Amino acid sequence: MNCDLSPHNATNSAKQLERSKKMENAEQEFVSVVREYERVIYKVCYLYTTPNATLNDLYQEVVLNLWKAFPKFRRECKISTWIYRIALNTCISFIRKEKNIPEIVTLTQEADRTEETDETQAMLRQLYRMINRLGQLEKSIILLYLEEKSYEEIAEITGLTLTNVATKLSRIKDKLKKMNKEE
Repeated sequence: MNCDLSPHNATNSAKQLERSKKMENAEQEFVSVVREYERVIYKVCYLYTTPNATLNDLYQEVVLNLWKAFPKFRRECKISTWIYRIALNTCISFIRKEKNIPEIVTLTQEADRTEETDETQAMLRQLYRMINRLGQLEKSIILLYLEEKSYEEIAEITGLTLTNVATKLSRIKDKLKKMNKEE
């Protein structure tokens, strides 16, 4: 058996062991983060699922992109902001790749899952139908707003200025009110 007991080899082994432990800790942290924000990721995926794409495929694509980006996460923003941004970008890219962008109708599934009164369910379904008619950026903004994100967080996630978020959100609300009157 050939064992190199030189100080150089011992240092390399210690470094390898340290790297291995860091990687294991990073994997555990990643799994923990994904579990904690699983509902949020699914909600974003619901918004962008099309008849041509399954929810689970889109979810897996988001998790894969989160995994690829996780080592580069610098913790300069909240983890939830980072997750939203990657989830939204992944979903929008996924939709763009599907050259035919059919009307997104699966958002009503979210309303069906809530255990509310029939009247509330009907209102939620109507809201989701109206949201489905919005553009991609508008959907992203209203989703974040409905998740009770602050204007600052919405700006950080979408890459818009604070003023632009406020303006767009006001216009989206007006557009939804107008759609509601038409229905």
